[in-house]
Amino acid sequence: MRVTVFGASGAIGRLVVQQLLDDGHEVTALVRTPAKLALTHTRLTVVSGQLSDRDAVDKALSGADAVISALGPSLERSTTGTQVTDGTRTVVQAMEKQQITRFIGLATPSIADPLDKPHWKHKVLPVMAGLMFPNALDEMKGMTAAVTDSGLDYTIARITKPTDKPATGHIRSGFLGHDKVGSAMTRADIAAFLISQLTDTRYRRAMPAVSN
Repeated sequence: MRVTVFGASGAIGRLVVQQLLDDGHEVTALVRTPAKLALTHTRLTVVSGQLSDRDAVDKALSGADAVISALGPSLERSTTGTQVTDGTRTVVQAMEKQQITRFIGLATPSIADPLDKPHWKHKVLPVMAGLMFPNALDEMKGMTAAVTDSGLDYTIARITKPTDKPATGHIRSGFLGHDKVGSAMTRADIAAFLISQLTDTRYRRAMPAVSN
């Protein structure tokens, strides 16, 4: 499968790219600074550019069967603006123009899915995030809405506490109040879950919470 990855130079994005290549996929990565990706492969195409560069986004999406986005907002309190939200809108618009429908991305349980039941995370996480990372929370809401308000065939994995521990291979997924989903999850397992959604149809147009 030909997969375009956004956020490829981040901690989760690099793992997504590497696992896709290990699985035999053709990968295109849009990165602002190619040296940060630190990966080379015969099946990896690196496009240099920013999310605000529509031509670069179009180029990165050319010929893609699906998109995996490891984009996320900065947690620096000094960060302002809506760069990630605007960039996600650009990606969605380019996907629609090129008739690419499958989008797989990330969010947090601060944002509820309609299939959730009432849960403490709906109350506690938005308050904590609003106090500690107000711009990041606004960005997360904006980038999620850019996808869910579109006609794309999306799956957005909601993660709470990513860690750098080794992959466990044990992944829980589901909806708050229904399924036993915890908080901590290794970044390697997050990457594996995102890739699994290329062929898994359980969570089409849904936002499952995931954990180890």
